[in-house]
Amino acid sequence: MSAHQQTAASPFIRACRRESVPHTPVWFMRQAGRSLPEYLKVREGIAMLDSCTRPDLVTEITLQPVRRHRVDAAIYYSDIVVPLKAIGLDLDIKPGVGPVVADPIRSRADLARLRDLEPDDVHYVTEAIGMLTAELGETPLIGFAGAPFTLASYLIEGGPSRTYERTKAMMYGEPELWADLVDRLAAITGAFLKVQIEAGASAVQLFDSWAGALAPADYRRYVMPASAKVFDAVAGYGVPRIHFGVGTGELLGLMGEAGADVVGVDWRVPLDEAARRVGPGKALQGNLDPTVLFAPTSAVEAKTREVLSAAKAADTGHIFNLGHGVMPSTDPDTLTRLVDFVHRETAV
Repeated sequence: MSAHQQTAASPFIRACRRESVPHTPVWFMRQAGRSLPEYLKVREGIAMLDSCTRPDLVTEITLQPVRRHRVDAAIYYSDIVVPLKAIGLDLDIKPGVGPVVADPIRSRADLARLRDLEPDDVHYVTEAIGMLTAELGETPLIGFAGAPFTLASYLIEGGPSRTYERTKAMMYGEPELWADLVDRLAAITGAFLKVQIEAGASAVQLFDSWAGALAPADYRRYVMPASAKVFDAVAGYGVPRIHFGVGTGELLGLMGEAGADVVGVDWRVPLDEAARRVGPGKALQGNLDPTVLFAPTSAVEAKTREVLSAAKAADTGHIFNLGHGVMPSTDPDTLTRLVDFVHRETAV
């Protein structure tokens, strides 16, 4: 039996397909990582991007939150810049800063550095996912990638940005160069997701972390075609496709339109309102504010009930998640209790 068949009846996959579930499934963005002491221990002395290329380490780190929190899905441990590193770009993840690109992409000549991604470029991904699906059994593994806009913004700016001035200057001032850049990134991203699905990932999530910096008309014109190309590339596999961005309340309908089966919602928009914006035929994922986890248990439970109530009013498939990633200083026990609470509150 393939990994996809094994996980088809799981609450997570059923919720993605808007089918009935025994309880609302839960997983957390950044559930594997800095909030877990066992993660810090295995990562000691190992650079982030190096850890992403070691199948044994990827497997262990991906499984840690599943063991500890009993979440309903694992998410593949990696980083959005892994496929760019794999095709030979000179970049690194600097602690406390994020991805930094040595030689940013600013001209048409620079596009030549963005060659196609071949499965052999990321053979460690195939190996790690094989190991993971053997361990996970009926628990789904979510593959993921960075969306073209977010990857382009890192490549053009040379690192994280608050204003995206160089990115937007190219988008508005050199629209043909911009279109070619995000189209090339869409091809690389689609290939990276295909590798993960073919290796056994049961669903995929496209992170457009910085898309919230865009007005809807600009998103539709400059970004949506490339994101749609990524979703189209993996449509034939029939696995659920999730689309998530931060600060994207104004873009929720367009993000669904780009080809997602599930639209991730940050904490700024209640799920019943999100369902109205997204329209019928899509499941929703989200959307507890990650900072709520620093409040007392009674407050966490009260805010969680609000999310579950809004999800019930939305009346579509719902995967419980945070509205963004787990913060590094979050107490892991709070997450374990939250998973148990959601399962108990929603048990049929």
